[in-house]
Amino acid sequence: MFYSGVFSVARCPAWSRGLSRARSALAQLSTVLEAELEGIRGAGTWKNERVITSKQGAHIRVEGSSGAIVNFCANNYLGLSSDPAVIQSGIDALNQYGAGLSSVRFICGTQNLHKSLEAKIAKFHQREDAILYASCFDANAGIFEALLTPEDAILSDELNHASIIDGVRLCKANKYRYKHLDLSDLEAKLKEAQKHRMRLIVSDGVFSMDGDVAPLKEICDLSDKYNALVFIDECHATGFLGPNGRGTDELLGVMDRVHIVNSTLGKALGGAAGGYTAGPKALVDLLRQRSRPYLFSNTLPPPVVGCASKALDLLMDSNVIAQTMASKTKRFRSQMTAAGFTIGGMDHPICPVMLGDARLASSMAEDMLKRGIYVIGFSYPVVPKGKARIRVQISAAHSDQDIDQCVEAFMEVGRKHGVIS
Repeated sequence: MFYSGVFSVARCPAWSRGLSRARSALAQLSTVLEAELEGIRGAGTWKNERVITSKQGAHIRVEGSSGAIVNFCANNYLGLSSDPAVIQSGIDALNQYGAGLSSVRFICGTQNLHKSLEAKIAKFHQREDAILYASCFDANAGIFEALLTPEDAILSDELNHASIIDGVRLCKANKYRYKHLDLSDLEAKLKEAQKHRMRLIVSDGVFSMDGDVAPLKEICDLSDKYNALVFIDECHATGFLGPNGRGTDELLGVMDRVHIVNSTLGKALGGAAGGYTAGPKALVDLLRQRSRPYLFSNTLPPPVVGCASKALDLLMDSNVIAQTMASKTKRFRSQMTAAGFTIGGMDHPICPVMLGDARLASSMAEDMLKRGIYVIGFSYPVVPKGKARIRVQISAAHSDQDIDQCVEAFMEVGRKHGVIS
């Protein structure tokens, strides 16, 4: 008993001190986090996640709302997320190949359907080869570090997607940021970067918050002049821009001048998940050896691959779905402009209704939901401070009646909040 008592006296205070320190650290963390969260709430930029209780589509059901809601903020550009043929292809792949591989690609995670989809993507983009990732965020995170060294230079548009920005940060190349869509500034940066071994110009094909299109022809002219490579992120272009939906480079006639294309399977091409890089075979071979998100992430699940593969089949068989987008987009943009709203971007299905104030954007989005229209307010840090907006996205699945209903709701809500008269 004596020794037991000594043991207890000697040991308990140490345990107690350790527990006290742990509680103190958690209390400090809680204080820091609550202050940060309160700042977000106070700024009016808190993001609530609405809960959908149906399939994705033009008409959905939302928890807390009665009846069908018209959805105007999904990246479901071609309406294929709930297409019966796409769904069935996913079911068939699930039955034949299983739920997942429980492995990365190079160990035991490559099936013939993965190789088939990569070949199909390369054919679609008219590139030598393609490589699949779990997401386009991973594709953007994995390419620059693997490709570029401290001898090289990367020149990136200042409004490129967050995934590009993060990917650029990871690489050791010399970094140049040029002003948004500013060709003069890009040329100045290219001149400065001539001292480096290789130069890579990096741009979104379409910028997701504003719907503006990169001037790829002029960018390619500069790349020729200054011996640079061109990379584009086509997440908001693949499937519906260009005569055959191949993207911004097809739309602007420079498919043979853009060297590397990154894009997603998670928007127009079925909307499930997945991303990819398409480009020269030697580049794809290098990415399979050195791209960390590819090497250390589980392979895409077979049902996702099956869905994306069928979506590409439908797109390559006919361009009819993609071509319906232009008229629907024009209908929305022209009516909203006539009503007095400011719509950002170019003639793209991304139609930002510019409002400026974060609280206003959030309040208007809530009022739109009450009128049966699902839209979301976007504010800092997703967009710059003072440039809050409601981003409307047009889908091939929307009818003219859907679009007219959305415009009417905007007019009612816009008058209520004093945005239009």
